[in-house]
Amino acid sequence: MKPVEIAKGIYNVGVKDWNIRDFHGYSTNMGTTYNAFLIVDEKIALIDTVKKEFADQLLKNIAQVVDPKKIDYVISNHTEMDHSGGLFKVLHKIGSDKPLYCSKMGQKNLSMHFPYDWNFQVVGTGDELSLGKRTLSFIETRMLHWPDSMFSYIKEDGILFSSDAFGQHYAGKEVFDDEIGDSIMPHAKKYYANILLLFSPLVKKLLESVQSMGLSINMICPDHGILWRSNPSKIIEAYSRWSSQETKEKAVIIFDTMWSSTEKMAEAIYEGLCSEGIDARPMHVRKCDRSDIMTEILDAKAVIVGSPTLNNNLFPTISDLLTYMKGLKPKNRIGAAFGSYGWSGEAVKQINNELTAMKFELIDEGLNVQYVPGANALEECVELGKKIGKAIKN
Repeated sequence: MKPVEIAKGIYNVGVKDWNIRDFHGYSTNMGTTYNAFLIVDEKIALIDTVKKEFADQLLKNIAQVVDPKKIDYVISNHTEMDHSGGLFKVLHKIGSDKPLYCSKMGQKNLSMHFPYDWNFQVVGTGDELSLGKRTLSFIETRMLHWPDSMFSYIKEDGILFSSDAFGQHYAGKEVFDDEIGDSIMPHAKKYYANILLLFSPLVKKLLESVQSMGLSINMICPDHGILWRSNPSKIIEAYSRWSSQETKEKAVIIFDTMWSSTEKMAEAIYEGLCSEGIDARPMHVRKCDRSDIMTEILDAKAVIVGSPTLNNNLFPTISDLLTYMKGLKPKNRIGAAFGSYGWSGEAVKQINNELTAMKFELIDEGLNVQYVPGANALEECVELGKKIGKAIKN
């Protein structure tokens, strides 16, 4: 990834990680980027670095624009190691006495990651840094999605450097939204569903806060994926919907199966949902990555979970998915459970307990079928699908 001038004197000098396929449990089938931004003015500032393995490439990219030693300031919007891992090598190259701007929690976190006596300059919302013709202002965004997170904003250009907000795990030839079009939105949706859903109340407040500041936003530059220059309002509006946890007439059927019995039940429930005109998505948890399942759940009104009973417990893959989903805290959902069993049958009750803990509205006490579901049991599954479909529409 060569430096790209995104505005006069402002460059994306980040790198592309083409081959990463797992980002702590999140499937990244299209890789990702670690964007970093160089502002060349009377003073030169670097906003964020990259994962440590790519620090040399970052320095080579910077060198194609200016001598790295001419950098006056480094800004750390977020201390997670995919953005701060290259800090040591960068500061060693340009001079460890150069001012390093970060939030108060950023200083704390960076000090625990890197035991060096760096020249920390702590900033908060409303603080500014003049670069000459341009001015950087800072906005703290605590817990979006770490305690140290903040945005940097160039007032004169209306450019928002948004750290992990508004990003996507995507690596391609494109740099800007107008170069890729709507096909980037599923990546942005997946990113939100698996990283920011938990923080939806804070996202909502942040959007309201930024609106109250009256910021003119002409471009949004996240630390992952493409940059939003042609229509930044598109991703802002999407975040508004997602943070409000708006749902559609849609159901996700999550299941695993041992000898196909639970799968047959899932198919019958799907049939019942479809008969009510519901957009239904059956998802076998060993054939669909958990992060893709969460992406479908993001705008689904109903989540229906099926599991066989194994050793008096949930099937392990279902337990894994429910634990993952619980941590992301989807709200305003309805739910139901189903499953097959041999001689004990605890799984349905355990699913109900998990869904109740997530404050889902249970539509039914659940269907529990011993061994192989016969015609009558499958008809009950169809009826359960219809019942859930009616509840979704109501």
